[in-house]
Amino acid sequence: MDTIQVALIGLGGIAHGKHLPALAARDDVALVGFCDLVEERAQRAAAQYGVPGAIVTTDYREVLTPEVDVVYVLTTNDAHAALSIAALQAGKHVFCEKPMAVTAAEAEAMVTAARMAGKVLTVGYQSRFRADAQYLKRLCDQGELGHIYFAKALAVRRRGVPTWGAFLSKEKQGGGPLIDIGSHALDLTLWLMNNYAPRVAFGATHHQLAREPHPENAWGPWDPAQFTVEEAAFGMVQMANGATIMVEASWALNTLEEGEAQTLLCGTKAGADMKEGLRINGDHAGKLYTLTPEMSGGGVAFFAARTPEDTGRLEVENFLAAVRGKAELVVQPEQTLVVTRILEGLYQSATRGEPVYFDP
Repeated sequence: MDTIQVALIGLGGIAHGKHLPALAARDDVALVGFCDLVEERAQRAAAQYGVPGAIVTTDYREVLTPEVDVVYVLTTNDAHAALSIAALQAGKHVFCEKPMAVTAAEAEAMVTAARMAGKVLTVGYQSRFRADAQYLKRLCDQGELGHIYFAKALAVRRRGVPTWGAFLSKEKQGGGPLIDIGSHALDLTLWLMNNYAPRVAFGATHHQLAREPHPENAWGPWDPAQFTVEEAAFGMVQMANGATIMVEASWALNTLEEGEAQTLLCGTKAGADMKEGLRINGDHAGKLYTLTPEMSGGGVAFFAARTPEDTGRLEVENFLAAVRGKAELVVQPEQTLVVTRILEGLYQSATRGEPVYFDP
């Protein structure tokens, strides 16, 4: 494939904020299909990014044409599985935004569809491509932290409730901050630990501040009547090897301990956290130490350091290289299936008020 023909389904904030700019910056990509339930959105995106004669439609089936190589699924969570499976069965490689799906059964069906079609499937966990995450992954893989037996997946906002789109709809999204930003933190933590065997989960969700009629919020006040998901969720996951992972996710919480897409790892040789930039801690030669790696890439005249926006570029670079058979996916669908299994388990535990055990 000299030029990869790409179609996008869903043209909301994540499409314009991450995917369209990253794809349009490449000279080996042609944006040939634009689908959204709101036709005007598809028209605007095609006018700004599309090739002449690009398909503009409200029917996803119309972008599954023979000339399309890759489909991006960027819709509400409830449609991820059905659209991804349809695209895979039509012979397309698929990039699906996170979370992979609302249920583990849907996620498993996606993995099966990709395997049967012989196509590449990945999920939008771009935090893995951050410089701090890549560096910490190398340390973990080299055994610098030893056996990691305790971790925290942190995604806590003081007041950062997304009040646009369908974020507050349980029917459309499947949940609130746990499945939204908590999903990123959990994925990052599992990936760094390289541990994908959960044994049991216990979760709790809260719907307290969501009832406030005139709340302070980064994106303006929410409507309590529309707020049908949790505003905060907490949980504990024990892995098959005995490791423990704590999960903290909130859009609204009375706390000063904020942090998003962060992890804390405790191993037998050293620990790490991302609270104030990346920090490595341990003891050496009889003294405790804290190491703060320099991640900015600065200190060189006329050199522009990497910025957080590079995660989108690196994400699409890896995905398209995998499509061409020239690289291994950084975000494997079998891994993101486990993320979905754990999220589902935490929600089920919160509903039932008891632990949820996973099949081996």
